[in-house]
Amino acid sequence: MLNGKSILITGGTGSFGKRFVQKVLTEYDPARLIVYSRDELKQYEMSQVFNDKRMRYFIGDVRDLARLNSAMAGVDICIHAAALKHVPIAEYNPTECIKTNINGASNVIEACLQNDVSHIIALSTDKAANPINLYGATKLCSDKLFISANNIKGSKKTRFSVVRYGNVVGSRGSVIPLFKKLIAQGVKELPITDERMTRFFITLDDGVNFVIKNLSRMHGGEVFVPKIPSMKIIDLARALAPDIPTRVIGIRPGEKLHEVMIPNDDSRHCYEFDDFYLLEPSIMFQTPIDYSLSANGEKGKRVETEFEYSSEKNTLWLSTREILEMSQGI
Repeated sequence: MLNGKSILITGGTGSFGKRFVQKVLTEYDPARLIVYSRDELKQYEMSQVFNDKRMRYFIGDVRDLARLNSAMAGVDICIHAAALKHVPIAEYNPTECIKTNINGASNVIEACLQNDVSHIIALSTDKAANPINLYGATKLCSDKLFISANNIKGSKKTRFSVVRYGNVVGSRGSVIPLFKKLIAQGVKELPITDERMTRFFITLDDGVNFVIKNLSRMHGGEVFVPKIPSMKIIDLARALAPDIPTRVIGIRPGEKLHEVMIPNDDSRHCYEFDDFYLLEPSIMFQTPIDYSLSANGEKGKRVETEFEYSSEKNTLWLSTREILEMSQGI
């Protein structure tokens, strides 16, 4: 799927982008691998690590359609990872979040259509399901834009899909690096927002692998959701530092007690496969698609009415040993 192709990743200097680039360069043979982002320092630092002749580094913002159009020339596959993601900062700077996460998504879609890009996957978040914060609301809008883009492509072979998953272990600003930093500093207490709080967790490698697998699965119009484990944040703190007490500090602005990746209102659109769920689009496309069968032949089945995939009700939970294994090297 990736061999011989020109691939562009927006926001490519982030945690996901760097691991995606590493995997593609070592396990596949792309014609070009283009990192598109707006931070020149991060691009410079990344180019010192990934200086392969197949690499290209484009300075540009997803808010800039003209620049996106230039970067997309000759591209076969686009992974859209660029976003403003920090929940409290988005609450404080809503217009900036909207410009990047919604207007930027619209620009990526337009550039892909104008340049006949064949496969586009946009990265989403559990916060886009039943959003209560601005970041989640903008990502829900972005998801809807990418899904509906399949209805305006006309005769083009372009396909747009979305991948939605939970917190990435070890990503910038996530809880495990924070706890480990505080422990190393010798704090007397670890801050916990709420003792009941649960979250989905996925490793960076699993997230990258899931995105790549879905390039061959996608018809266009799906939201792919992996089956991943949950953990209680207080269990994470106790696993990392069993001798350090915790202190409840309260939930931050725009934060949920539990995360939901598939709300029960979406159960009528949901299929269950062996290791993932699939949400079919709620709108009717010009050419009907049977989403119970993936493009590579995997067979799914309808979930029960009122099914909900939430971190609190999950059947997969991380043990203390698994938490420690996931946190190694972070």
